[in-house]
Amino acid sequence: MQLSFDNITSDTIHLFEKNNIHVSVLRLDKIHPVISGNKWFKLQYYINEAKEQYKKIVTFGGAYSNHIVATAATCKMNGMSCEGIIRGQKSPVLSQTLIQAKEYGMRLHFISREEYSEKKIPPKFQTDEYYLINEGGYGEKGAMGAMEILNYYKEDFTHCCCAVGTGTMMAGLTRALSSRQKVIGISVLKNNYDLDKNVQSLLSDEPKEWQIIHDYHFGGYAKYKPGLIEFMNEFYRRTQIPSDFVYTGKLFFAISDLIENNFFPAGSKLLLIHSGGLQGNSSLAKGTLIY
Repeated sequence: MQLSFDNITSDTIHLFEKNNIHVSVLRLDKIHPVISGNKWFKLQYYINEAKEQYKKIVTFGGAYSNHIVATAATCKMNGMSCEGIIRGQKSPVLSQTLIQAKEYGMRLHFISREEYSEKKIPPKFQTDEYYLINEGGYGEKGAMGAMEILNYYKEDFTHCCCAVGTGTMMAGLTRALSSRQKVIGISVLKNNYDLDKNVQSLLSDEPKEWQIIHDYHFGGYAKYKPGLIEFMNEFYRRTQIPSDFVYTGKLFFAISDLIENNFFPAGSKLLLIHSGGLQGNSSLAKGTLIY
C-alpha cells in the first residue's frame, strides 16, 4: 500500500470548548497503516540520502517502537536492506511490532539495555556499507522533514501541540512556526528533562516559543493507567478519532486537562498533531479499547 497524503484531514473536535477555545486535529494517522503519522516526514531525507549512496539502513528502537516498524516498511517500499538494533535481550515471544518488522524484511539484532543507552553500534555495522538513522529519526534531517507537516494545515492557529518522544518532530514544528505561534510538547517519558536540550540542539538562535510539559507520562514510556484507557475510549466515542496509549492518548488527555485548568488563553486556536503510532495498541489485551 502506497503513502496517501490526500487522506490527511483536519478534524474539528467539540469536546474542549471552555473559554471559547477551538481545537483541530491534523490526522497524519491516515497517511498509511504502518508508515503513519510523523514517521515518513522524519524518515524521508535520511532514506533519500541512503538511496543516493547505495547504502543499507541500520537504526535503533525498542520492542514496541513505531520507528522500527515504520523504517522496515519504508525500506521494503523502496527496495532497501535494513537492520534494526533492538533494546534489551531477545524475548522468547516477539512483540507484534517486531514480528511485523521482520515480515517487512528487517533483520533484528538485540543488545543489552546498557549498550543501547550508550548507542553502541555492533562492529559489523561500523562500515561504509551502512547508513545510520538515529532512534526516532532524531537529527537535522528528521527535523527538516517534520517541518513539512504544517504544509497540510492551512488555517490559522495560536498553539501547535504534539506528543514528544525524541523531540525531533517538535523541533521541526517549532522551526516551521511564526514568532507569534507557540509549540506545546507533551513528553511521554518520565522525568526525561534532556528532551528540552534535544529540541534546542535542533533549533537555530532565532527566537521561537515552545514548551515541553512533563506531567502526563502516566508512569513512563509505554506505561498507562486505567484513567488513560477510559479517556481514550470516551474520546473515540465522541470524536471517532483513535489514539494510542504511548503517544497520542497522552497528548489528547493532557490538552483536555490543560484547557480545563485554564492553561491556554481564552480564544486560543489549538492544532493537535495526530502522529500515528496506532500499531502500539496491539500489545494491549483484546477488548481494552473499543476500536
